[in-house]
Amino acid sequence: MITTTIEVARLDGTYASLNGPDLEKLERQVGGSLLRPGDVGWEDSIRLWNALVQKTPAIAVQPTSAEEVAAAVLFAREHGLMISVKGGGHNLGGTAIAEGGLLLDMSRMRFVNVDPGAKLAHVGPGCRLGDVDHATQRHGLATVLGFVSKTGVAGLTLGGGFGYLTRRFGWAVDNLVEVEIVTASGAIRTANRQDNSELFWAVRGGGGNFGVVTRFTFLLHEVGPTVTGGLLVWSADESHAVRDMYLRLAESAPRALTAALVIQLAPPAPYVPTAFHHKPIMALLVCHSGPNAEADLAEARATGTPVVDMVTDRPYAAQQALIDAMQPDGMHQYWKSEYLPGLSPAYLDIFVDRALSQTSPLSYSVVFPIGGAINDHAGDDGAVGNRDARYVTGFSGVWTPDDPRSSEHIAWVRESWEQIRPFSTGGNYVNFNQADDDDARTAAAYGENYRRLQRAKATFDPDNLFRVNRNIRPAV
Repeated sequence: MITTTIEVARLDGTYASLNGPDLEKLERQVGGSLLRPGDVGWEDSIRLWNALVQKTPAIAVQPTSAEEVAAAVLFAREHGLMISVKGGGHNLGGTAIAEGGLLLDMSRMRFVNVDPGAKLAHVGPGCRLGDVDHATQRHGLATVLGFVSKTGVAGLTLGGGFGYLTRRFGWAVDNLVEVEIVTASGAIRTANRQDNSELFWAVRGGGGNFGVVTRFTFLLHEVGPTVTGGLLVWSADESHAVRDMYLRLAESAPRALTAALVIQLAPPAPYVPTAFHHKPIMALLVCHSGPNAEADLAEARATGTPVVDMVTDRPYAAQQALIDAMQPDGMHQYWKSEYLPGLSPAYLDIFVDRALSQTSPLSYSVVFPIGGAINDHAGDDGAVGNRDARYVTGFSGVWTPDDPRSSEHIAWVRESWEQIRPFSTGGNYVNFNQADDDDARTAAAYGENYRRLQRAKATFDPDNLFRVNRNIRPAV
């Protein structure tokens, strides 16, 4: 018998006292997967990737089925509790956790079922990108996901999702065929382009505002198992030559080639010559998933004197994990980004100058090409919108928790971001928003789709039960 009483945050700002019978009822309904502070597995369940975010729920549930998710949602609704959902816990703003609330930790729903004949993958909300890549690559198939293997599939996808294959196949949500989702009423629904089509439109970019997805079904494409990928690195002393080359390459590259420009201090890694350790570098993060890679990369390799050339044939799944070391758990992370309609010398001059002024040795700055297939789709094909974007660019402040200069690192990111905003499309990638971004920033992420999202929110979650996210308030 549970004798503990737990105070849990409510939607109205007060706290509900859940006593033994309340907690026993919830534990029965969720198959015994209820966790309280001090229980085995509690710390792992509530841990977030971004240590800059410090939040703790009151209780956690680790469901194994849509039915258990529905039971937890109904319990939260009945008691008016704050509820949040954690897939991989990789969100920058820490939206996986409601302070003092009920956490749905989806880590036990970590399954991937591949149908190679239909070229479909059915994916659980607890999966990381690496789970999907390894399962689909056994069949020489892949879908559009991100580019860090530890990222959670659910959060990445619901915010739109982009990666190395975006230029060929669009946003991650352009490749989403169907979801199973528990909405605020506790109903378990199937949503696709035919059934619950407005709900399906909304979840393709609208984040966790519309319910808890318990299954994603993705379209797969023939990719790999080997691609041409890796890193090309130059000293920042060659910034002008590298900038000019990158402008030509990025604007003319075939869709099979994604080459992201990264500026940072060289890590003391074995593949970097010792003389360049901790020195400013410019790098191309390359993934070429088609033919003619050697010819397409010839100019880049002939530019200046590369310090490192690690571009080679490698398994696609290995390419997906190539920069995992740049995304370690437990660091403080503060990012700002914008979408660009194109590149120009003027933009790259400002970007390079600000990138080279970083205040933390762990920070980095990126220009990531996404133009191609996303520009082909109709304007209302999923709430993600931003069909005019051709690049994602921004500044990533990263520092250790014991670094006393947090305010200085945040100021570098914000000041750099302010200088690139005039080049923006006006949109931004919602998954890169921080805890301090306001409703206007969220609205800007969706542009003309925002009011339609508000109407969908009023239909599927009129009481805003799912508000611990980049929240879209219901239309009045």
